[in-house]
Amino acid sequence: MQVTIESGFRETGKCELLAVPLAALEPARWRLPKALAALDGASGGRIAQAVAAGDFLGQPGESLLLHPAPELGAKRLVLIGLGPDESLGLEGVRALGAAAVREAALRRVARPVLLAPTSRRLKAPAVAQALAEGATLGAYRFDRYLTGEAQKQAFTVERLVLRFERAADARAARAAATAGTQLGECQNLARDLSNEPPNKLPPIALAREATRAGSEAGLRVRVLEPAELRRRGFGAMLAVAQGSANPPRLIVLEHGAPPRRAKKGKRTRRRPTICLVGKGVCFDSGGLSLKPSLSMVRMKHDMSGGAAVVGALVAVARLRLPLHVVGIVGAVENMPSGTAYRPDDVVTTLSGQTVEISNTDAEGRLVLADALAFANDEFSPAAIIDLATLTGACSVALGKWAAAVLGNHDRLAERMLAAGEASGERYWRLPLWDVHREHMRGTVGDLKQTGGRDGGTITAAAFLSQFVGDTPWIHLDIASVADTDKPTVLQPPGATGFGVRSLIELLRGWSSVKL
Repeated sequence: MQVTIESGFRETGKCELLAVPLAALEPARWRLPKALAALDGASGGRIAQAVAAGDFLGQPGESLLLHPAPELGAKRLVLIGLGPDESLGLEGVRALGAAAVREAALRRVARPVLLAPTSRRLKAPAVAQALAEGATLGAYRFDRYLTGEAQKQAFTVERLVLRFERAADARAARAAATAGTQLGECQNLARDLSNEPPNKLPPIALAREATRAGSEAGLRVRVLEPAELRRRGFGAMLAVAQGSANPPRLIVLEHGAPPRRAKKGKRTRRRPTICLVGKGVCFDSGGLSLKPSLSMVRMKHDMSGGAAVVGALVAVARLRLPLHVVGIVGAVENMPSGTAYRPDDVVTTLSGQTVEISNTDAEGRLVLADALAFANDEFSPAAIIDLATLTGACSVALGKWAAAVLGNHDRLAERMLAAGEASGERYWRLPLWDVHREHMRGTVGDLKQTGGRDGGTITAAAFLSQFVGDTPWIHLDIASVADTDKPTVLQPPGATGFGVRSLIELLRGWSSVKL
């Protein structure tokens, strides 16, 4: 869907549907904003009449369809509630963009117009980006496997026109709207990958899709196949994969040039390397520690961390960020068979450390152990950030409302929390202490794979911390937010693509991280 910018509220031109946002206020105290007075006059006073009658209160999620006078030029008006003006934030603006697209799709309008809300607290570029993100996310549907009537009923909005009151605001908003559309599209790419049925997206297919998307965006792409993984010593990742008929892949996406050493007496521009590492378990049966049947449903989403890394790297390329960013995805299936790895096995990781296996359903940390070690050794990065649907304990701790942040670097963790707040993706930091790391020491191997029920999200992160050395690192456990069965205006049921927007927010402001 295309998003374009225009200016002027007085002359909206001819359109099939004009979406008008209004803040909440009691009808007795309500007064039409000055910017909309001329528009309401041309509509025959329909807006003021609806509010005076109590038909529209401006609450979040509220909408009202009106048929204005012909003089307006718009065939339909849709009022969309914003809630109290003082509480409007960027997430509310995103919801407005999504609501406008939803109203247009319901009425099969291909090119709606949305008036951008005015706020002293929110600048035009931020509003434009949030509206474009929201519209792009709200228009998303995963319907490629629907047939017949269900497919025919789907309707796609082709273009959303955002109209700002002032021409100066419209000029300032154009680049931000483009960025917002790109971010929404890249989050939708992550949603698509995670929503794919597991029979359609085994590791080799995930590598193929990542290669296609990465190459189109201008990324350099490498895929390590089983022979190379064995030669290099990816013992933990290969152990997880050995129970499946679908062989593993390590996907490497690279944007920008790595830092160059300065010649003697000269300076070179600093372009730090940041590695994003994603868990790409394309289906998780639990292996020999087999999940109950109901717990196995939706395990296609166990590669959501890897999907977010692919989406984020494509966004980095499309936004041309001045950084060297590397995305690494360990793609495997965890299946039970006569060749599957077992509890009590001891595996040797890429780092050379040995791990005693206690539960084959704790496979994600093994995949990440080798991927993190590869990132650290191959690229010597300034920082590593990993994303994974790692522990059910995260959902117990935080519900479906936030992802967990853990790591070895306070400043990086703080900036991640701030990036999440700005992007509308909520995180909460959990502690990671030496006592947690000590708890993961093994008796037969150097490390034990699991740390028991207590503090499961934290002990899993403590295990991962053994594979990054002294490199600044944070771990994002997105198990609680990677998919949902409770739709919102921004989010249909299924994969969320969580992490793409907050990672880009962090990377765009990387100069403030100050490691």
